[in-house]
Amino acid sequence: MNGNKLSVSILALAMIAIAGCSGSSSVVKTSSSDVRYERKVDPFTVTTAEGKIFDHPFHGGLNAPRPQFLDIDGDADLDLFVQETTDELVFFENVGSPESPSYTWRTDHFQDLETGDWFRFADLDMDGDYDLLSEEKYSLVRYYRNDGTVNAPSFTLAADTLRDVDGTAIFADRQNIPYAQDIDCDEKVDLFIGLLIGTVMRYELDHYDDQMIPIFKKLTDRFEDIEIVGDLPGSRHGANTLTFNDIDGDGDLDLFWGDFFEEGILLVRNTGSCRSPVLRSEPVQYPLNNPVLTSGYNAPMFADLDADGNEELFVGVVGGAFNATKSLADNFYELEQTSPGVYKEETARFLLAIDLGSESIVTLVDYDNDGDLDFTVGNKINPRSTLASNLVLFENTGTSTEPAFREAGEVNVDASYHYAPTFGDLDGDGDTDMLLGTWNEGMLFYRNVGTASEPDYRKEDYNTVELTRGGNSTPVLVDIDSDGDLDLFAGESSGTINYYLNNGTPQKHKFDLVTDELNSIDIGRRSNPSFTDIDGDGDHDLFVGSDSEGITMFRNVGTVQSPEFAAGEPLDINVDQFSNVDFGDLNGNGLIDIVSGGLGGGVRYFEGTRTAK
Repeated sequence: MNGNKLSVSILALAMIAIAGCSGSSSVVKTSSSDVRYERKVDPFTVTTAEGKIFDHPFHGGLNAPRPQFLDIDGDADLDLFVQETTDELVFFENVGSPESPSYTWRTDHFQDLETGDWFRFADLDMDGDYDLLSEEKYSLVRYYRNDGTVNAPSFTLAADTLRDVDGTAIFADRQNIPYAQDIDCDEKVDLFIGLLIGTVMRYELDHYDDQMIPIFKKLTDRFEDIEIVGDLPGSRHGANTLTFNDIDGDGDLDLFWGDFFEEGILLVRNTGSCRSPVLRSEPVQYPLNNPVLTSGYNAPMFADLDADGNEELFVGVVGGAFNATKSLADNFYELEQTSPGVYKEETARFLLAIDLGSESIVTLVDYDNDGDLDFTVGNKINPRSTLASNLVLFENTGTSTEPAFREAGEVNVDASYHYAPTFGDLDGDGDTDMLLGTWNEGMLFYRNVGTASEPDYRKEDYNTVELTRGGNSTPVLVDIDSDGDLDLFAGESSGTINYYLNNGTPQKHKFDLVTDELNSIDIGRRSNPSFTDIDGDGDHDLFVGSDSEGITMFRNVGTVQSPEFAAGEPLDINVDQFSNVDFGDLNGNGLIDIVSGGLGGGVRYFEGTRTAK
């Protein structure tokens, strides 16, 4: 096929949203059927290499979780909210019991609330249910009033900006996470806002206006003269988060502080009383016996999840000045309180999911030639060593209709960064070879010198395929012109698509660059192409992931020999930033399923099902 035949034509694609939790499912209307892509977090059993079951295998991973536990539905157990991304409030419902919690993902967009860069639940109107504070862009405080009930919350935007008694908007640095709590037992909510200079502003509820919106009075810019200063040279003030808890059981609230320039959590003990708090003691790292030390900017939260009367300590690691890369996967700590003030670390991944750190790329492949789909996950960088990326195989130990996956170790490849593999038989010997995209070394060719069922990949430097410019190559092999050999498409950092025609044979590939700007496609940054026949017409349609624009679909309106790609339309599924997708029928129902990688370092899964007629 002549590469110049790849051209653009205009075609409207109907994308119909499915009712339900925002971001959890969508419908792509095709010429042959309506297919619903429903996001599922735990559709199959997935285990670690040690045999431990992932509770939330396809959640997508966490990089900088900010958690809060509370009973949002009045069933006497603690549910969980986590924020990772601007305007995304993730809800995990506790479907267990007060003594034995069990969390189920419900949505990434709780009640479609826009929360900016932080959130806090608190009872602002003292009616016994939780209201919500969050960031109003930029660095103001938004107020959602709960107009529902304890059992059925319903949040209404009551004020886009909270104000003080003088009518001045309350300012809160968007990098920081405030806290609302009655500190002095006067039945008036206090609002504490940490500043980048390391001090704390305190506001107290003064009254409600005629719309029942709380109006606050500023009491001080320097609450208890607290000033948290880091020990690093140069700038020693930074983003912070705070919470209060009566850690010593003396009836008053102590202060816990996380800071960009602090590896641990700082405790400022209250030496006063409930009515007259005094928080002027020297900050000390907590827990006292064995402080949590991470990359910094730790978001602490206390909760008694097992109703034993002892609160566990939870720490979300937002990532600070102490090598944030190392906390890209281990970043949600649970510490069990074994005796008063003494804690034992239970896990660094409270929400256990497939998570390789950041910028994961997921590839479906029958790795061991047993007739079912396995998958690999590559990442940007290994959080634990930082010397290279990881490329991990998840082997399907189930069947083609009832899959189950096991973490089966790393694929043996040379050290590099941003691994992006694609698999195909490039030498006609009946097994899959691999092209491996990298950050700055082009696309490396690994010949399978093993067998179809036990691959052994060996790099051949002379077969490296180079980009004409840029880096972050993301290759995909596909026989785009139906001539019996595999052609090559590759994304890159600049956002365009490179197209290489295979002018060799099925036994000996020869990739010749046709264009480094296929059809003038430019999705902004970090293009990542993939192909599937989405509409069942026998040809390959093109899908392109990006750093921030989701997945764009380019339907093939040509033929199997002479493809033409229509204008791009968004694929309406909720993917992460730095998105990529791959396609395959994982459950054997005859419909395409979608897996996606992205910034969180994990995997998201979207099951294809037919919609009701």
